[in-house]
Amino acid sequence: MTKKSSRAKPLLETINSPADLRRLKEEDLLPLAQEMRTFLIDSVSRTGGHLAAGLGTVELTIALHYAFNTPDDRLVWDVGHQTYPHKILTGRRERMASLRQTGGISGFPRREESEFDAFGVGHSSTSISAALGMAVAAARTGVERQVVAVIGDGALSGGQAFEALNNAGNMDADLLVILNDNDMSISPNVGAMSNYLARILSGKVYTHIREGSKTVLSTIPPVWELAKRVEEHMKGMVMPGTLFEELGFNYFGPVDGHNLHALIRMLRNLRDLKGPRFLHVVTRKGKGYEPAEGDPCVYHGVTPFDPATGKMEKKPAGTTYTKVFGDWLCDMAARDVRLVGVTPAMREGSGLVAFSQRYPNRYFDVGIAEQHALTFAAGLACDGMKPVVAIYSTFLQRGYDQLIHDICLQNLPVLFAIDRAGLVGADGATHAGSFDYSYLRCLPNMTVMAPADENECRRLLTTGFMLNGPASVRYPRGTGPGIAIDPELESFPVGKAEIRRTGKRIALLAFGSMLAPALETGEAFDATVVNMRFVKPLDEEVVEQMARTHEWLITLEENVIAGGAGSAVNEYLMTAGIMTRVVNLGLPDHFIEHGDHRSQLASCGLDVAGIRRTILRHVKADASVVRETA
Repeated sequence: MTKKSSRAKPLLETINSPADLRRLKEEDLLPLAQEMRTFLIDSVSRTGGHLAAGLGTVELTIALHYAFNTPDDRLVWDVGHQTYPHKILTGRRERMASLRQTGGISGFPRREESEFDAFGVGHSSTSISAALGMAVAAARTGVERQVVAVIGDGALSGGQAFEALNNAGNMDADLLVILNDNDMSISPNVGAMSNYLARILSGKVYTHIREGSKTVLSTIPPVWELAKRVEEHMKGMVMPGTLFEELGFNYFGPVDGHNLHALIRMLRNLRDLKGPRFLHVVTRKGKGYEPAEGDPCVYHGVTPFDPATGKMEKKPAGTTYTKVFGDWLCDMAARDVRLVGVTPAMREGSGLVAFSQRYPNRYFDVGIAEQHALTFAAGLACDGMKPVVAIYSTFLQRGYDQLIHDICLQNLPVLFAIDRAGLVGADGATHAGSFDYSYLRCLPNMTVMAPADENECRRLLTTGFMLNGPASVRYPRGTGPGIAIDPELESFPVGKAEIRRTGKRIALLAFGSMLAPALETGEAFDATVVNMRFVKPLDEEVVEQMARTHEWLITLEENVIAGGAGSAVNEYLMTAGIMTRVVNLGLPDHFIEHGDHRSQLASCGLDVAGIRRTILRHVKADASVVRETA
């Protein structure tokens, strides 16, 4: 008779909240970390998402929830790419199969999703500011709680992070900042020494001696100054903490972010201290998964993949707008030596890899610092360069004052290549480029262009580059309709639209990505279709022509209706005294949740079926007018 297996239930399946985690013995945490990595790789291999960063924070996440009493203690993550282990431990393990899908959980922390998500985030460098606010709120209300901000080394390059550090140190706030540094390595010997020193420096005995020495020695100023300098010198010899000490923080580290027991002891020590504390933790992106360790950049954000080999699913065929831009940038750089490329830490995402390799002396990655990127570009333009700033629509929002004050006000020739315009699918509301028509077209001197296909994108980039003032070309994520690309660097007449189809009664004025569904809709309703191309300057002549020869104007844009391209049409018609019936179609006045891009468009009525429903509802066209298509 065969004996029945008595295999124990996996540890991970017993964890439905951090309270369950804290009931485990410390020796159980290492096997739990292994199970979490296996689960994370398997889960993300099915859904796609951010992988390498989360693999690097498994032990740190376990240690944080084990040492602190979350959610009463506040845990604030920066960006959120590294929070999948956090989601798994906070009651969302079974929902990971729905990650970034319509109706599923977000790829970023969201307050609406879980009480353990103390702060919603998608953009970087916000964690310390938010955590400082929470620490001050706790002090003001008399609530005893710990507040912890976890920020990556990339996000620490953002200016807001340093503004917050400076403010927190000056306020002597009760706050712990953890730097998750995954861009350096520690050899075993140095790592062990750093762990030991950090543990000693964070211990109560050292702290009491240090504080007592301050009291005693401060009565003898020369001796106190000498003691302070000796301490700083000794700490500076073994750890890079001088900057943070000068900002008013007690610095500890660096420590090995994959040594669970050392992390837990360290965090417990720091939990008992007061004031601003800074812990430097070193982790490895992609930890525990060979393909991701070997190329953490590629495995930062992944499509579904085979966990055994790491091979990802093929992306849809066709040329992406990002590649169109990257190719154009190299071609234009060969023609004009004044061209320089600037990006705020988005080399891969914005299509600058080839340019950075071919023209390394003309390529500038300024880090996650959008404000600096724009003013830096303005400075370049002042002295004869022709800067091209490659940036996502949602990130350009972060440099808006610099766009107005430093570029538009001075009418400087800076071209903005704006990627990820419109809805972006799985990344959701934090990354959607929903507002750029609205916030750009109101700026004096700015030219705002919207290509409808790949070839237009290339030509409008050339158009903008040739202008002697600020200009923008915004294009969506992914591939276009598949239009052949002319290798020549030709431009368009500024502010001129193109009538693509001539029909009756209804004129569809399409901006950018909305041309393709407008053409299909135009066939069904025998409508005129105009490819507007320019949001600013608007082709007022063609707008007036359409208004005087059609009963209805329908504007279409993948931007919020409020203040968008349709609003520009409305404003012109009212100013010109032209009374006609206009319907504006675009993104509604609420944030669009993550999910499939097609589903997002459908939910906004911007797919062909939605456009047709709107026309029938407003225009009340009879059946003889509508030519149904198969």
